[in-house]
Amino acid sequence: MATTTELQWLLSPWVLGVLGLCIGSFLNVVVHRLPRMMERQWLTDAAAQLSDEEVLLQGAQLGKAEAGALAKASAALATKLEQLPALGIAMPRSRCPHCGHQLKWHENIPLLGYAMLRGRCSACLAPISARYPFIELLTGLMFAGLSWHFGPEPSTLLWCAFAAALLALAAIDWDTTLLPDAINQPLLWAGLLVALLGWTIPLQAALTGALVGYLSLWSVYWLFKLTTGKEGMGYGDFKLLAALGAWLGWQMILPIVLGASVIGAVVGIAMKLNAKLREGRYVPFGPFLAGAGLVVLFAGQARVLGWLGWA
Repeated sequence: MATTTELQWLLSPWVLGVLGLCIGSFLNVVVHRLPRMMERQWLTDAAAQLSDEEVLLQGAQLGKAEAGALAKASAALATKLEQLPALGIAMPRSRCPHCGHQLKWHENIPLLGYAMLRGRCSACLAPISARYPFIELLTGLMFAGLSWHFGPEPSTLLWCAFAAALLALAAIDWDTTLLPDAINQPLLWAGLLVALLGWTIPLQAALTGALVGYLSLWSVYWLFKLTTGKEGMGYGDFKLLAALGAWLGWQMILPIVLGASVIGAVVGIAMKLNAKLREGRYVPFGPFLAGAGLVVLFAGQARVLGWLGWA
């Protein structure tokens, strides 16, 4: 087993900062591929359902000829999807999205690879998004900051995992307006589990936080929908706030929602003035929930409650 001195070194800001750079490189892969994996699975499921002529006849009440044509086209789509190269988090190896050039090992080194390539593909010279090194650097700084904040304790690794999940969710939601259950749900259950084991907050606070987090946005969603007939947010936002409650406690739900709402409104107004709002004229709420959750994590419960005058 590691001695106290070794543990302090392994969990120091410098070591966890380097680990964060590597995790950030992995998060770039997750942010890029997970939505595409989800889309492919949706298409596969839809094609399998639509290729069943009886389902089309009974469920969609189509005519025999129309149902047959659609079922045939869907079966062809299903076959084509099966023939696509495998797509997962670990495969295929990273490559340039413009020319397909497979990145060499040294081109994948966090931060250094981007710097050595001067932000361009070594094969086709297409520009590489600056967001890749930004996420690597941000993850490294978060891990180092968490080590400094919580100290060289094993529980610090839990908070690093929590922060990494929030960063991945924020980036995916910003790009696609999706908050994948593949990250959201494990984050929620992990928060409850570590509370049960006594590693973070009391279990009662975690359970109440998850419940209050989910029901608060769920209630806002239905109130908005019943009064306007429109959907103001997605179910992923409920699940994310529930996960934040499980990790941070019910007392932090209101500060997180208030902070996310204010920052989201400011960003939305700025994007509107600059004509950068996406189709539908909205910005996703998930990135601001995740960002507010990280602010609350670093600030600590006592300080946040003091800001609100509740201390």
